[in-house]
Amino acid sequence: MSKKIAITAGDFNGIGPEVIIKALNKLDIEENRLLLIGAEPLFEGLKNKYEILPVPFEKKWLNFGKETKESGEFSYNCLVKACELAKSGKINAIVTAPVSKNAMHLAGHNFSGQTEVLEQNLSAPQKDEKAEMVFVARDFRILLLTRHLPLKEVKITKELLIEKVQRIHRVLKNDFKISSPKIALCSLNPHAGEHGILGREEIEEFAPAIDYLREAGIDVAAPMPSDTLFAKAAKAYVKGEKLPYDIYCACYHDQGLIPVKVLAMDETVNMTAGLNIIRTSPAHGTAYDIAGKGIAGENSMICAIKQVLF
Repeated sequence: MSKKIAITAGDFNGIGPEVIIKALNKLDIEENRLLLIGAEPLFEGLKNKYEILPVPFEKKWLNFGKETKESGEFSYNCLVKACELAKSGKINAIVTAPVSKNAMHLAGHNFSGQTEVLEQNLSAPQKDEKAEMVFVARDFRILLLTRHLPLKEVKITKELLIEKVQRIHRVLKNDFKISSPKIALCSLNPHAGEHGILGREEIEEFAPAIDYLREAGIDVAAPMPSDTLFAKAAKAYVKGEKLPYDIYCACYHDQGLIPVKVLAMDETVNMTAGLNIIRTSPAHGTAYDIAGKGIAGENSMICAIKQVLF
């Protein structure tokens, strides 16, 4: 098998197969460049005859809009197949359709998302390979310093900041080909802590981390309130101008995802970076409410595929 881009079907009770078909029919990519991981009945309607790596599936399992053990097991198996191909060097990148965390849990796979499945199967800690969740809309990039955590469990430490910023600095240089990345940090507390009045993390954790990173030659700004940072980023994005920073590091999930999805939901790509292979995905979920109706939009999937093909 020559090296290809692998696309996983995701949760078959959601919109994954539908947006894959619509995206590929619009893009009309050569057949030898793609490998689909899933089941042939899910990809009916494709114009091109792409190779399909089968995963156990029965039509009777289809139950649009429902989280089921069967769809969770199927979703997980698709991901594991992709990881096996990546480890054997048979694919160049992975594109994943959306899955349901709850469906995977019903099947006994207790992960908080696809990123964590990929990290467990592909990371090499001895090489400092760990998964980082980055959201990309053109040149607007968001790194999540923490991912799928309850807000009460979010803790930003000096060590976390150093590890994440060093890794994303390498990703920006190696994968995005940005020679001198400029990195912004969202503050954890309102108004960046207001000199310690509203929280001391910016003084006790951010400041020493920034000193260390700057000494290592990394261009990282002092933490700023996220409303200020994202207001300026949004203004530049809407005007089509270069953004002030190459990446914005958000302390927690919604701090980073609200601005990029408000600005560019249909263009945003969820990227797993930091591993030895790039994975992209649409920024939306399974959209159970419209599954099986044929009305799902494919733009985010198109962007996810283009991110690794072009």
